[in-house]
Amino acid sequence: MKTLVTHSGSFHQDELFAIATLLLIFGDEIKIVRTRDSALIEKADYAIDVSGINDPKKGRFDHHQEGGAGQRANGIPYASFGLVWKEYGHRLAKDPRVADIVDKKLVQPIDAADNGVALFSPVREGVYPYLFNNVLSALTPTWRDSANVDDTFTELLPLIKVIVLKEIEKADYFFRDLEEVRTSYTQARNKKIILLDHPYPWKSTLSKFKEPMLVIHPDQNTGEWVIACVPNDTAKGFSYRVLFPVEWRGRMRAELAKITDIPDAEFCHKNGFIAKTWSKEGAVKMAEKVLRGGV
Repeated sequence: MKTLVTHSGSFHQDELFAIATLLLIFGDEIKIVRTRDSALIEKADYAIDVSGINDPKKGRFDHHQEGGAGQRANGIPYASFGLVWKEYGHRLAKDPRVADIVDKKLVQPIDAADNGVALFSPVREGVYPYLFNNVLSALTPTWRDSANVDDTFTELLPLIKVIVLKEIEKADYFFRDLEEVRTSYTQARNKKIILLDHPYPWKSTLSKFKEPMLVIHPDQNTGEWVIACVPNDTAKGFSYRVLFPVEWRGRMRAELAKITDIPDAEFCHKNGFIAKTWSKEGAVKMAEKVLRGGV
């Protein structure tokens, strides 16, 4: 049994995710101790977010020492999660490409938050995104609560492990799905409308091609068929190459079916960037009508 030490008291997302990663690597072979006792920290096999040392060979993953623990080429400094992922991420993900996606999507934002590095600017005064850090803050006991902070830390670790595994899994699926999306584009006779057999993550791929305007795919949860507008740039928000006609927007079921002359039409978003029908044929017909201006 190896001992892993992290600091006691309030906890943060970077050490939670760092520890979860090590637990996924080593399983039940690690005993977790939350302490600030320097003697216990020194004896531990692994020290996460404490010790003032960054030395993977010695099992030390901390970034609080003078000068920090380095930063990435994009300027985001390493926190404990990033240091652990840098050492073990490829081993856990089993594919460097997958590990890199998880690093960009999950690890770097957590490291940035722990180091006080802003990744966005608010566009509405006094209103901010609700982030995972906010979730942890809501779950952390205050002086008014009877719950113990160590118990909350322990209870959260299984959830954090699931998140890490799911991000790895979805990153792995992403590379498989890329080929399916590319194949669908290549084989499409009308490259303005791309029909997919499954709800693959298509935006980053199809947005690179000039022709696609609309994408059709089944909704795996409801059985409906989705007609989605292709964005101009996936990195710049809600700007699309085409939108559904204004008179369709916000309409549902019978009302939408009457306006579109598509009997199984179900829904059109009020902002005009997505709609649904109950059949593939209805979805294709709707997409064709959109490209004709709703006629």
